[in-house]
Amino acid sequence: MGKGKRYPREVYESELLRLQGELVRMQEWVRVSGARVVVLFEGRDAAGKGGAIKRVTEYLNPRSCRVVALPTPTERERTQWYFQRYVDHLPAAGEIVLFDRSWYNRAGVERVMGFCTDAEYERFVVQCPIFEDLLIGDGILLRKYWFSVSAAEQSRRFRERLDNPLKRWKLSPMDLESITRWDDYSRARDDMLAATDTATAPWLVVEAEDKRRARLNMIAHLLASVPWEPVEPRTLDLPDRPRGDGYTRPPRELEHAVPDHAGTLLEGL
Repeated sequence: MGKGKRYPREVYESELLRLQGELVRMQEWVRVSGARVVVLFEGRDAAGKGGAIKRVTEYLNPRSCRVVALPTPTERERTQWYFQRYVDHLPAAGEIVLFDRSWYNRAGVERVMGFCTDAEYERFVVQCPIFEDLLIGDGILLRKYWFSVSAAEQSRRFRERLDNPLKRWKLSPMDLESITRWDDYSRARDDMLAATDTATAPWLVVEAEDKRRARLNMIAHLLASVPWEPVEPRTLDLPDRPRGDGYTRPPRELEHAVPDHAGTLLEGL
């Protein structure tokens, strides 16, 4: 397939569905085995992190698979140990947690935009590998994905969001400022990877110029890297519905029914 040509939709949709079926099976192994899985999604603004998360979680049980996207820290949280508010969201046994941006905010937006001091940043790059080693040492399966996209493709996606009322909410002043600070973010990314790409918690770079290809590659890697095994599905049998005992539903006129908007669309057809 030529460079710049979008990944074929038919191949993408077929393989995505297969991989999502495998994710469902992996989640059942996580539940039964009591494993704890943490997946970090980092990368440029508009690199496709949110879309990848959506495809990962689409068919998973939300009771044991959570997406964490933390807002700006409160005044109280700013005085805590930096990693403290993230610890509160780590998984218990049988859970998967996906971080839509994570503690690496400190190495990216906080550093570039001046939201942390040089001393706070330096403390972060020293403590972060230690923190992640502690998580892994306690049995957490940690995966760190960086979604990489070019300046031209990022600008195209920003323009698409700006022109689409349904997507405009995705744009923030911080996103737009990232255009003028591209080189600053590039240097911050390089420094971050150099300091926190370790043998026990390596950075996994997802080439995200083509969202379809990126999603397939990221999900396939996650499935291959987690040491899960197929679990025999639970046997479920639908019980026979008992014969009624004389219950009669109250008249529908007593209920506040939702208007049949769908029906109005069929008028005249």
